[in-house]
Amino acid sequence: MTDRYSEIDEVILYIQRNIYEPLSLNQLASYAAYSPYHFTRLFKEKIGLTPQYYVSSLRLQKAKDLLLRTNLSIRDIGLEIGQQSLGTFTTRFTEKVGMTPSEFRNSTFLADSHFHSLKKLDDWSMPETAARPFGNIEGIVQATIPFEGVILIGLFAKPIPEGLPLYGTLLSSLGSFCIPGVKPGTYYLMATSVSWGTKAVDFLLTEATLRTRSREPVVVEPGIPVPQQLVTLHVPRYDDPPILISLPVLMNNFLRRASSPGST
Repeated sequence: MTDRYSEIDEVILYIQRNIYEPLSLNQLASYAAYSPYHFTRLFKEKIGLTPQYYVSSLRLQKAKDLLLRTNLSIRDIGLEIGQQSLGTFTTRFTEKVGMTPSEFRNSTFLADSHFHSLKKLDDWSMPETAARPFGNIEGIVQATIPFEGVILIGLFAKPIPEGLPLYGTLLSSLGSFCIPGVKPGTYYLMATSVSWGTKAVDFLLTEATLRTRSREPVVVEPGIPVPQQLVTLHVPRYDDPPILISLPVLMNNFLRRASSPGST
C-alpha cells in the first residue's frame, strides 16, 4: 500500500470485508474521512472506477462464487448482493459475465471441455481475413512467475474486464501478440491467464489467475502507430478489479474462429 492512497486502500479492504452490507457513497467517504466528491475523485484515480461501480462489480463477482459454491437459489443470490429484482440481477449478470446466472452455474463441464480443446489445439493462428483498414495493437506478454498455459488478452471500453472485449486474442504461451484491425478509439488492455493444470471451477471464479490491467488507456488514432505494449502478468492484488467476463466464453469464441476459415 502506498502512503498516497493509504485511505483509499483501507476503504477497498473495508468494502471487501463488508461486501454483503449496505455500502453507500457517504458511508465510504466518511470511512476515509473525505467529502463524497473528493473521495470519489481519489478512488477513481486509484482504481479507475467510481466507488459505486467498484462495489457493484465486486458484488457480481461474489454472485459468481455463490452460484458455484452454494445451493442458494438464483433469486436468493440476487438478494444477497442487494438486487431486489430477479430480472434486474439476471440482466446485469448476463451483460457483465456473458451468460445467465443459470448458465454460469451449470457451465463447469463446458468450461472444462473448452479448456481441453485449447490444450489440444496445434495451430493458434487465426484464419486469414480480408485486409483490415484499422490499426494493430502489438506487444509482449511476460509474467512475474513461471507460467505455462493459455493467456487471454482483451481491449475493453472501461478499466475492468466485464462483458465481451471489443477486441481480443488468446495465446498459447508468453511472448509476442497482435490484436489486428482495431478501430480508432480509447481502450483499456486487460489480460489474464489459465495454467494448464487449473480446474474449471478455479478459472470460472478467477480468484488466483495471473492478470494485469493497463493503468492508462490505449488510444488508437487514424494513421498513428500504437506504441508496443508490454504486458506483465502478476499474481492477484487486493486492488485489482474483479474479472467478470466468463473466461470459457472467450475460449469458445476463439475456438470457433480458429475452426472457421475466413472468419472475422
